[in-house]
Amino acid sequence: MLKRFLIYAWPVLFIFVMMAGCRKLDDINHDPTRPTESSPSFLLTGAEKIAMDYLYSTLQNGYIGMHYAQYWSGNSRVGDSQYALDENNNTAFWNFMYVSLHNLDKIINLNNANTDNPAAKNQNAIASILKVWIYQILTDTYVNVPYSQALKEGENITPAYDHQDSIYASLISNLEQQIAALDPAQPTFTSGDVIYNGDVAKWRTLAHSLLLRLAIRIADAQPEKAKSLIESHYQSAMTSNTDNAQFAYLATAPNKFPLNDSEREVLDFFVSTTLVDYMKSVNDPRLSVYARPPLDGGDIKGLEYGRSANDSTRLPPRQYSYPGTKIYSSTMPGILMTYPEVAFILAEAAARNWSVGQPAASWYEAGIRASMEYWNITTGVDEYIASVPYATGDWKNVIGTQKWLALYPQGFQAWFERLRLDFKKPSGDSLFRAPYSGSLDQNVPFVPSRLTYPLGERTQNAAAYEKAATDIKGDTKASKSWWDRQ
Repeated sequence: MLKRFLIYAWPVLFIFVMMAGCRKLDDINHDPTRPTESSPSFLLTGAEKIAMDYLYSTLQNGYIGMHYAQYWSGNSRVGDSQYALDENNNTAFWNFMYVSLHNLDKIINLNNANTDNPAAKNQNAIASILKVWIYQILTDTYVNVPYSQALKEGENITPAYDHQDSIYASLISNLEQQIAALDPAQPTFTSGDVIYNGDVAKWRTLAHSLLLRLAIRIADAQPEKAKSLIESHYQSAMTSNTDNAQFAYLATAPNKFPLNDSEREVLDFFVSTTLVDYMKSVNDPRLSVYARPPLDGGDIKGLEYGRSANDSTRLPPRQYSYPGTKIYSSTMPGILMTYPEVAFILAEAAARNWSVGQPAASWYEAGIRASMEYWNITTGVDEYIASVPYATGDWKNVIGTQKWLALYPQGFQAWFERLRLDFKKPSGDSLFRAPYSGSLDQNVPFVPSRLTYPLGERTQNAAAYEKAATDIKGDTKASKSWWDRQ
C-alpha cells in the first residue's frame, strides 16, 4: 500500500514541471543535483492519475460532464446547469489533459532513446492506447484540437488544430497498430500501471473496445467504416466486467477519488429530476445507488435541471437528493471504459443490421445485466428487464436511454452519446429538458454541442485559434462535432 501511495503522489510534483500542448518546456530551470529524466513507470502513473483526476473532479465532471449529461443539477451554483461555462475549469481541463499526453509521449521518447529496455515495445503500445483515449475526449469536447503538432516540445509552441475527422482516422489507425504491437510474451510495466498492472492481454482487449467506441461514434458520419471496424473487432473486445478498465483510487489522501465526500460534505449538486423521474417511472433498482434520500427523509427527489436557488418556489436543500454514497466514495474508481458500454455498442450495431454475433435484443439485455452487476444489484433485475423491453422499431430511444443510465457517472461520455443519438424516452416523449425557468412544460431539449476553446488560446496561439474557429463555423457552444449528424 505504501508503494502505491508514493507512486500516486508523484504526479503532484510532476504537474509543476509540465505544461499543456502548446507550451514551451525547455526553459524550465533544473536542479543539477537531481536527475532530469523520469522512468516510464512514474510517467505512466502520472498520466493515468492526472487524466482521471480532471475527468472526475468536482469542477470538470461535476460542473460540466454530469450537468451536460443532465444527471445532476446545481445546488446554489446553478449557472453551470444553465450552460454558463466556468473558464477556469475549462482551461484546467484542456491544460491537464495535455499534461497527461506529454507524460505518455515522454514514455515513448525515453524508450526510443533507450534501446536496452526489453519492455519498451509493450510500454510504448500501452502509452499510445492511453493517448488515443485522451485525444478522443479532447476532440469530442472541443471538436478540432491541436494533435499532429501538439507534443513537439520546444519545436512548435503554436500548434495547428487538426480537423476532427482526420484526428479520428489517426486514432483508429493508431489503435490498430498498437493491437499488432502488443506482445504478451515480452516484458511490460512491472509497476506504475494502476489500471491493468501491465497486463498486456487486458490492454489489447481495451484497445479493441476503444475501437468500438470510436466506430460507433462515427456511425452516422462514416457508416461503412464504422460497420467494418465493429465487425472486425467486437470478438476481441470486453466480454464481462472482469475486463473493465478503471483507475483504482485509494482510501488515503492524496489518492482518493477526486469527487468524494469522505473529508467534507459535497453540497454542490443534487441529482436531476431528469434522472430520478425516469428511473422511478421504470422502477430502476439502480436509483438507490445513483442517489440517496433527502436529508429530511422521504423518497429520493431530484431538482429540476437548472432551477435557481433564488426561485421562491424551490424547496429547501434538505428536501432534495444528493448523489449516492458510492459515487462520492473515496475508492470510487475512475472509469476509462466498462463492459456495459461495449454491450450497448454491439446492441446498436446489431440494430443497424451489422454482423456482431447476436441480435440487438440479446446485446441490449447483456448491457443492462452487466450494469446491474457493476453496481452489485442482484434483486429485481429480471423484472426490470421485462419492464423495459427492446423494441426494434424504436432502437435509438430504447438503447439510448439504457446506455445513458449505464454510463453514470461518466458525465463526458454520456454527454457525447446524448449529442450523437439525440434519443428520447422509449415513449417518444422528451427525456431531457431545457434549463428550468419557471415552467415544467419545457420539452425543447437543449445542450451545448461542445466547450468553447480556453480563453488563453486566443492570445497564446492566436493564428491557429482563429483558423480553428473558422473551420468549425465559430467558437461557440452550438458548433457541432463532425460525427454529430442529428
